[in-house]
Amino acid sequence: MTSDPLADNAFVWIWLAGATEPVVAGQLTRHADRFIFNYGRSYLERADAIPIYTPELPLRRGAINPADGLQLASALRDAAPDAWGRRVILNRLVGAKGKNADLGMLDELTYLLQSGSDRIGALDFQASPTHYVARAAQAASLDELMNAAARVEQGIPLTPDLEQALFHGSSLGGARPKAMILDDDRKLIAKFSSSTDTYDVVKAEYVAMSLARTIGLNVAPVQLRRTSGRDVLLVERFDRSKTQAGWQRRPMVSALTLFGLDEPMARYASYEDLTDIIRQRFDSPTATLRELFSRLVFNVICGNTDDHARNHAAFWDGKQLELTPAYDICPQNRAGNEASQAMLIVGDNRMSNLAVCLRAASKFLLSEADAAQLIVDQLEIVRENWTRVCDEAEVSAVDRGLFWGRMFLNPYIFQDAPNAIRQQMQA
Repeated sequence: MTSDPLADNAFVWIWLAGATEPVVAGQLTRHADRFIFNYGRSYLERADAIPIYTPELPLRRGAINPADGLQLASALRDAAPDAWGRRVILNRLVGAKGKNADLGMLDELTYLLQSGSDRIGALDFQASPTHYVARAAQAASLDELMNAAARVEQGIPLTPDLEQALFHGSSLGGARPKAMILDDDRKLIAKFSSSTDTYDVVKAEYVAMSLARTIGLNVAPVQLRRTSGRDVLLVERFDRSKTQAGWQRRPMVSALTLFGLDEPMARYASYEDLTDIIRQRFDSPTATLRELFSRLVFNVICGNTDDHARNHAAFWDGKQLELTPAYDICPQNRAGNEASQAMLIVGDNRMSNLAVCLRAASKFLLSEADAAQLIVDQLEIVRENWTRVCDEAEVSAVDRGLFWGRMFLNPYIFQDAPNAIRQQMQA
């Protein structure tokens, strides 16, 4: 272990623009059940210093408390592990627990200090303000990582080498098993199947991400790899770039941070509110709004109802925001037809329905006619490329039957839609 699990403070390190090494930005200190942040004097004196995120953590002296209702500043919480990473850390610190692991056994500060250093975005957390020591991985094959992830799910202890290799991905978000790997000049997230899967989740996500790219959405590049008879989805990281001097990192914040919310309040997150933030604070707001509307529509078309606020993110350069490529577009199985999106679409309506998307079009600076044509175009492209993409992924006939009509183009999405859109249901 690199730090005391009961530590009361941590130092926040940041990679600034163009840098391949981090500098210390400030200190995070436990105060009762909350965590207070202070920028360091040396950081505030830097000419190239940027706020970790404003308005939440503006560049200024003195203690900065989390907003009311938050235990930890959202921009810092973005860098913490989610359910899967916490299970890996618990496995390492307190013994194998598998699915029965109590993720509340450790606090946020412990998870920040005990997770891998190659976390999403441009932050890391250290016990020292002067010596940066990366918590890095042992080399391991994709096959070894997949088997290690399966053992964590089952609550089976890992060998020290496998524990360290899987630990590298412990800072990643999400609940599903995953790991980070290096592939020449790319950094990839490997997403594995889970023992609880009732359908081929890995291939479903590959199909959705590939169709989204074909439609013209800005999405993270993906590829399928097969190892030990099981599929693995490899997702290229867009927050890293390789230079001759080393790896550069790009700051990011989740939409949950943009909203100023935490997980218990995530149900209040809405696409409408996100459009307001985009108009006020994003680079190229008109194009960004069209891209976001296109993503919303595709989420409905492909049955991705897990479009929560942590599955939207923006790059942050210290002044402006820029929408990141789309990621985690994963169709969800459903027992019937009716379904709802994780984020509200318009008003208090979150139903997975194209007519609801149309009612929100004006918030995205689109006319209803333009929005309807965008929807028709997406539906046509999905139909035209369905067989090709499923063939690429070698999706079985059984899974194609499960995906089509239940996840992709479920009849419910056409309810109350204009005729031009409803005609695509029978096309």
